[in-house]
Parts: sequence; C-alpha cells; structure tokens
Amino acid sequence: MRLGSEVAGPGAVRHPVFARYYARVSVGADARLGFAGVRGRLLAGLSGRVIEVGAGNGLNFARYPASVAQVVAVEPEPLLGRLARESARRAPVPVDVVPGAAEALPVESGAFDAVVLSLVLCSVRDVARALEEARRVLRPGGQVRFFEHGRGGGPAMRLTQRVLDRTLWPALAGGCHLARDPVAALRRAGFELGPYRGLSLPERGPRLPASYCVLGTAWRQDGTPDAS
Repeated sequence: MRLGSEVAGPGAVRHPVFARYYARVSVGADARLGFAGVRGRLLAGLSGRVIEVGAGNGLNFARYPASVAQVVAVEPEPLLGRLARESARRAPVPVDVVPGAAEALPVESGAFDAVVLSLVLCSVRDVARALEEARRVLRPGGQVRFFEHGRGGGPAMRLTQRVLDRTLWPALAGGCHLARDPVAALRRAGFELGPYRGLSLPERGPRLPASYCVLGTAWRQDGTPDAS
C-alpha cells in the first residue's frame, strides 16, 4: 500500500499526497482495526539480521523481538523514509533505514537471516523481480515473513478488485493493486511455503476490496545464494 508510482532518481519513489494520508491512517489502523496484533505475529521469533522491504513509516519496528541483532529497513518514498527514521530511534533493536527499491535492494547477497514483506507486494512495480531480490539477499535456509493483502472474496469481489486495479485504485492508493496473489507469487519465485493463513482486516465490519490478507512464512531451501 505504500510505494508510489512516480520515480525520482535511482530507487526513489515520490507519492507525497498518499504518503501523508498513509502516515495518518496506518496509525489508526494499528490501534483500532487489528493491524497491531498481526504485526506482532508477523515478527515473533525472528533473530539475527533482518531486512524489511518497504518499511513505510516504521510501524513494525517497535515489535521486533530482542533476538534480532539488526534490521535494515528499505523505503523508497522520502516522506515515509523520514518518518521511518524517527520510528527507528525509538525501536528496541538497531534499525538502519535506507532508501532503495524492492527490485534492487542496496545490500549484499546472502547476508540476511530473514526478509520481512509487510503490505508491500501490492505496490512494487515488478513482483517477480522483487522476490528474486529477496532470494538473493537471504542466506541459504533463510526465511521470508509476509503479511500481504490481495485477491479474495467471491466472484463479485474479485471482479471489483480487477476493475479497480485497471482504473482508479493504483493512482489513488500510491501504486497499490488489489488483485495480486502473494502466495502464488512466492511459489513462482521458488520459495517453499511454510505455515500461512488467510485473515480479513478490519477484524470487524464490512469486507472491503483491500480486506483479504495472508500472514505466513516461506523458506529459501537451496544451498547457495543467488548472484547479485
């Protein structure tokens, strides 16, 4: 939901109107709509070096467990990056916020124990390339933790999602797409799916086109890191 659609320099993305809107509503969504609990479950049990792709305004940072030695948080939108740096100063673990795009992560290959994808695959320009990068930066046996929204509901809802994706939604929502399938994309990228489950947010209330979420884990099982 966070990445914008206008590129400004290598890896940078500018969508200032949506970034300001997201920075406001995301805090309320954590407090009132059930997102905070999902973030806690997303990050529970992580350890070592973690890279978070599309960190937004840094709402995950406060929920990283003490077993995490370092978080590198990549965020291409300048306003959200600034807010993420403010959040990083209050985090219980070391967090370094850096600019960069999901499709070209500015880090070395095979250097991380985990990749965190949190409401970001909906907005990246090239999902396949972003997941190739996630494989590249993971150590052999490393894991992906994902909390994403995407395609869901019955035939009428899925049609609504596709229509919105082809018309107004990406322009209004910072490049977000409603009808992507994050689980299928992870499989196509060569990850082994671990436990995952669907959930609907907000937890109470009507089902909206962006309500259909999935939370889970995937693994990189091959023996050598990909070339950079």
